[in-house]
Amino acid sequence: MPSPVFRTENLSKIYRSGEKNEVRALDGVDLTVFESEMTVLLGPSGSGKSTLLNILGGLDQATSGTVWFRDTDLTALQDRALTRYRRDHVGFVFQFYNLVPSLTARENVQLVTDVAPNPMRPAEALELVGLGHRINHFPAALSGGEQQRVAIARAIAKRPDVLLCDEPTGALDSKTGVQVLEALNTINDRFGTATVIITHNADIRRMAHRVIRFQDGHIAKVEVNDHRIAPHEIVW
Repeated sequence: MPSPVFRTENLSKIYRSGEKNEVRALDGVDLTVFESEMTVLLGPSGSGKSTLLNILGGLDQATSGTVWFRDTDLTALQDRALTRYRRDHVGFVFQFYNLVPSLTARENVQLVTDVAPNPMRPAEALELVGLGHRINHFPAALSGGEQQRVAIARAIAKRPDVLLCDEPTGALDSKTGVQVLEALNTINDRFGTATVIITHNADIRRMAHRVIRFQDGHIAKVEVNDHRIAPHEIVW
């Protein structure tokens, strides 16, 4: 049985507006994410998926409850320690690529490798996502799918323990979306990187080891997938 990489207990997040208005984005969530596992989070907008991802990644803090990364209580860390945690252990991939337009693909990846403690070479990371031949191209010369794969290369170049992906194919067509999912699948299979993916495409759940469905800040259902499919089999 793989070891847990994340554990949450009674995790809640409340956003307040004014004195009386509050939104309970997460409400008592108990969750475990395992090493080497690909996990897909499904649920309608506002169900708590992105809030959970941001807390796991150290970008936001819970209102109550506890989050462990392995044996580290993330909810007890101060800002500087959370920054080190994000730098050393977490790779992020978002719907919009957040590349620096004046830098080449190699240079965009190098932004991470220059500060990570044990990075890959930028060229190695770009080869892993199938972009070794585009290494000196600027973002404007790359397709949307290629830009997202540069963003994945940048995320994995630090050799993160976890890869957190918020709608990584949301802005892509089916062909380029499959290329991005193939890159994520390769990283998960080859390196055993725990990968958590938020998506609105319910069919992407079929390539995951586990699927966690959210509703109104709660986990509504957990499904184990015994028969995973390849990214090119996903219906768009």
